[in-house]
Amino acid sequence: MESFKNADGKIIILDLITVLHANAAFLSEVDGAIGDGDHGINMDKGFSKTREILGDRTLSMSESMSELSSELMEGIGGSMGPLYGTFFMEMADASQKCADIDKVLFGKMLTGAQAGIQDIGSAKRGDKTLLDTLIPAGEAFHAALDAGKSFREALEAMRAAAEAGKESTRAMVAKVGRASRLGERSRGVLDAGATSCFFILASMTESITRLLAE
Repeated sequence: MESFKNADGKIIILDLITVLHANAAFLSEVDGAIGDGDHGINMDKGFSKTREILGDRTLSMSESMSELSSELMEGIGGSMGPLYGTFFMEMADASQKCADIDKVLFGKMLTGAQAGIQDIGSAKRGDKTLLDTLIPAGEAFHAALDAGKSFREALEAMRAAAEAGKESTRAMVAKVGRASRLGERSRGVLDAGATSCFFILASMTESITRLLAE
């Protein structure tokens, strides 16, 4: 199949919650190298609370993303709540009126998520932020579409580019946020936001690939 039902997509968010919980300690460890050391704790708090909110309710992917967005916006501190809240709000808005999610629509969801994040912040590619994962991931997905690749192939291209983007932040000097105060001392470690963004996109790849196989 080259699409899945929006109505079946709640599992994408439930899988994300599981992945972020499993990697919370690692994310805080990464953040602790040049930041406050609470990125994993905050992300886990927001995502885990969303699991309680979703509960056994029958919700679509878009509705579940909207609930997650609201909790991230309101429930966690720092800059990442609004950034990831916007990420999922834009994804939800792009898909909420669509019964079927295909590769073209998912590409629009990625584009909207990136644009939303860039609209609320000053960061750009190369500043050692989550955009260093998200931008190349989106580019790889759209390049795969342009090459006529399947939804599954485009997702895997996205995941691979997201991982490479995450790893690229090791060599970068932070240009925004608290870590920017460290200057050259911020070089040599991963960016926590870029790392959590990779986990999110990798989890989406796995979840959507399963849905496409059903």
